[in-house]
Amino acid sequence: VQLQASGGGSVQAGGSLRLSCAASGRTLSRITTGWFRQAPGKEREFVANIRRSLSSSFTEYAESVKGRFTISRDNAKNTVYLQMNSLKFEDAAVYYCAVTERHVAGPMIREDDYAFWGQGTQVTVSS
Repeated sequence: VQLQASGGGSVQAGGSLRLSCAASGRTLSRITTGWFRQAPGKEREFVANIRRSLSSSFTEYAESVKGRFTISRDNAKNTVYLQMNSLKFEDAAVYYCAVTERHVAGPMIREDDYAFWGQGTQVTVSS
């Protein structure tokens, strides 16, 4: 599977960006897609995920982004999006999308829950 993350850029604090994760080799509606981020000097952390359609496309969010970020999927385009609003300085990071074919009832918020990773896309938040 190949994942192509895009949509990063530079935005002022309070602004918005939409990241995209386009996939080939897997149908995203049948698996779980997650977004993670890594800021300089910090470990990579979970941001959000969206489960397969059979799991009602259930979503999970990190507490730090709840109410500001929204994950969604366009099945026709085989793409998952991360809409990021009210961006804060602490949201600046390289954002990665990842997928897994595992299906579990509990949270899927760890890096090792995911088998395939895309390249990152940089998000910069300025004043």
